[in-house]
Amino acid sequence: MMTVPQALELAVQHHQAGRLGEAEALYRQILAVQPGHVDALQMLGCIAHQAGRYDRAVELIGRAIALYPEYPAAHSNLGEAYRAMGRLEEAVASYRRALQIKPDYPVCHYNLGNVLKDQGHLDEAIAEYRCALRLQSNLWEACNNLGNALKDQGEIAEAIAAYRRAHELNPGHAEVNSNIVFTLHFLPGQNGEAIAHEQKCWNERFGASASRAARRHDNDRNPERRLRIGYVSPDFRKHAVGWNLMPLFERHDRGNFEIVCYSGVIRPDEVTAELQKRAQHWRGTVGVSDEALAEMIRQDGVDILVDLSLHTNGNRLPVFAWQPAPVQVSFAGYPESTGVESIKYRISDRYLEGGTVRGANASEEQVCLIDSFWCYDPGGVEVKVNALPAKENGRVTFGSLNNFCKINEPLLKLWARVLAEVRDAHLVFLCGFGQHRQRTCAVLEQEGVAPERVEFAEPGSRRAYLELYHRLDVVLDPFPYNGHMTSLDALWMGVPVVSLAGQTPLARGGLSILTNLGLPELVAESEEEYVAIAARLASDLPRLAELRQTLRARMEASVLMDAERFARGIEGAYRAMWRQWCDSDE
Repeated sequence: MMTVPQALELAVQHHQAGRLGEAEALYRQILAVQPGHVDALQMLGCIAHQAGRYDRAVELIGRAIALYPEYPAAHSNLGEAYRAMGRLEEAVASYRRALQIKPDYPVCHYNLGNVLKDQGHLDEAIAEYRCALRLQSNLWEACNNLGNALKDQGEIAEAIAAYRRAHELNPGHAEVNSNIVFTLHFLPGQNGEAIAHEQKCWNERFGASASRAARRHDNDRNPERRLRIGYVSPDFRKHAVGWNLMPLFERHDRGNFEIVCYSGVIRPDEVTAELQKRAQHWRGTVGVSDEALAEMIRQDGVDILVDLSLHTNGNRLPVFAWQPAPVQVSFAGYPESTGVESIKYRISDRYLEGGTVRGANASEEQVCLIDSFWCYDPGGVEVKVNALPAKENGRVTFGSLNNFCKINEPLLKLWARVLAEVRDAHLVFLCGFGQHRQRTCAVLEQEGVAPERVEFAEPGSRRAYLELYHRLDVVLDPFPYNGHMTSLDALWMGVPVVSLAGQTPLARGGLSILTNLGLPELVAESEEEYVAIAARLASDLPRLAELRQTLRARMEASVLMDAERFARGIEGAYRAMWRQWCDSDE
């Protein structure tokens, strides 16, 4: 018979190894003997948190704190549960209480940094991550999330350096390597070789062993039968991916296609509920290991498995390396290749691919073209188009409401040239508080743009975000990573977008959207033409007013909102992939 200390030691070993069932059983045995055992209570709360039972986690950890108020780990873990529930102010209070008790608590500084980042306090978040690293230099999670915060400030080179340090500390973590791959897409002057190299490294580290363990599939090779489509994403929620999927899920031909969703959503919302209603099967994947999820997908008999994240946050690309479905495809996260060798297809459109420069790992990938990569859904928020603000303000207001990671120095210098051409024009950005605002103003001021011509708006609800377009006359598209859903939002709100077409799919989002909308004249092929188009548009208030009143109707009549066409195009791509597999000997 084990003593309580022995049982606790074994439970913690199980817990750290991910054997949560065994750990939970032992914690419960301890509590049966000692109901007030604070370690067992708070660790049982941590298991509840890992399983997504956040209310139960708060209850259990709260009981531990009531018994021992000076328990820093319990306060920190309570903060984690509050953060998962979206109760950010309570999370901050819990972390700060833990740090009052134990100021030199690196993991708690890291946790506090996470919630400050969630709140948009990027400078404070970065300070907390750096404090955590001063206290514990090998805390790879703090390096990784420091990279995330720096990326959100547009400090792309510094972000990549932080990710590389995180990789040095923990080379076996796929998330860090995905962050490197994804963030390289924002780096100006990128030729694609660095991305191809990182994709190759990803495959070597996380794809090779899983691929060797993959088993042959015994799915029925009837090329015309009803197919089971599995969608994998953490973004079945209020997110660009969630909204873009809604038209597809509403129009899916259920006679020929059966939908199974593998959801990594941590905090479900009304979009989650709507998507779940439109799927035939819904599997929660929070806390499920990659190997276990791959086996779940195989047991479900999925024919075509669709990755909706690529290398963005929360992706499950290691699952695809196990090859749990005979056909695997990427779509929706962003229009590029994952570089994952076991994903043989991706879905794109002809405008995105027209100037594509391929990376080395995309050479054997097959690209299936549909009419538009996007099918716009306003996200259930009704905001009317207003009158042209330039007529009331007496000046033109340009803007970019994109994620600030897309804003870089060459881009700011180009936008300064636009402002030099348009007298008294203002430029509006969307971003939280932090030194990146001062850095932006400094770059623009060096190029002759007075600080009073630059404005910053804080992120808020989707309604508040859409209402920001009431202030803008023209949107300036960023590069090398164009606006995608933000450009669609702008056009929906009657605001034209001026874009510069690049050579990669990410740099041709504006070209695809504007061409599909019948406005190719707003797409430039050079920086000089970009400045000229923006200046010409800003000088033509009647044209801007006409666009303001007609763009929404244009959107509704275009392929950009033709859900039926979007669904049939994607289903046609699925059927072509399936027939190809049926004819193969894989």
